[in-house]
Amino acid sequence: MKTPKKIILFYFSGTGNARQISLWISEFASKSDIDCRLFDISKTQINELLPIDPESLIIFISPVHGFNYPKITLNFISHFPKGKNNIVLMNTRAGMRIGRWVTPGLTGTAFLFSSFLLKRKGYTITGQIPFDMPSNWISIHPALREKSVKFLHEKNYSRVKKHADKIFAGKKDFLAYRDLFQDILISPVSLGYYLAGRFAFAKSFYANTHCDNCGLCIKQCPVQAIKMVNNRPFWTIHCESCMKCMNTCPKKAIETAHGLFFGLYFLSSSVITYLFYLLFADYIQPGFIRLLLFTIVFMALLLILYRIQHIVLKNKFIGKLISFTSLTNYKFWGRYKSIPDSGWKK
Repeated sequence: MKTPKKIILFYFSGTGNARQISLWISEFASKSDIDCRLFDISKTQINELLPIDPESLIIFISPVHGFNYPKITLNFISHFPKGKNNIVLMNTRAGMRIGRWVTPGLTGTAFLFSSFLLKRKGYTITGQIPFDMPSNWISIHPALREKSVKFLHEKNYSRVKKHADKIFAGKKDFLAYRDLFQDILISPVSLGYYLAGRFAFAKSFYANTHCDNCGLCIKQCPVQAIKMVNNRPFWTIHCESCMKCMNTCPKKAIETAHGLFFGLYFLSSSVITYLFYLLFADYIQPGFIRLLLFTIVFMALLLILYRIQHIVLKNKFIGKLISFTSLTNYKFWGRYKSIPDSGWKK
């Protein structure tokens, strides 16, 4: 494997973690006299890039959503032209801090599936490298404190330097292989998220009574998944749950509908229990059929109730009640903010 003279790097980023890794790689490439060009997947048309220099090293970097690359990244890779270039796959996972230790995330099928697609196009995979950047998924957990974010940026900066040096020296780097066993084990969850989970999470966001319709969330959405309906932001099923809108809203008006989801879970469970014992109790055991029915009922009710919630949010009193059931409404939950290098570099 030759030392690359030129790097073409494609990234998808919501709150900035994957973009930050890309900038660090570009920084180290510049110091090694390697031409590195960055392209935002959400703003790039593949046809505009053709032809691609066959001697260039190609890097893809994207966050992991549901233990796989998000659909926008997978679509970009699946439509990528055939070629013979060497390719390095990278991702950013949900990193957390415990003392001086960075907890590793899971890559799932992100590298496995993408490698399969690219190999069929003639490319050679020469690296698979995950980076555990600060988790931004505040629908699930409170935002990390600034001190922890700085710590994770500093740790990952050093890791990027280490792996960039290895790649720039023309060596292969398959750090992801150490997680291969658990990534394979988690693959059914990855499939479930891609088929249904991402659509459910897309309907978990809403704008509370503090929204002033500035339209920033709509303008900044990298996949154009938010539209204005009845003079309020409305999240479509195309949402990638990249968290950009929630973490950048100047009014902190975008929240997660925890109350709606908890209510839906119990309602769907009740409906499925009734249907199952009414229709199937004498024929089959629960298992897969029960899970499939639950998913269908849950998604159908979610689409209906999300639309109803969007309508009743016009009423300030009801809107405040809905916010009361959302963890993201409370000050202690916070929002994730990526920190520029000047904020942590010594």
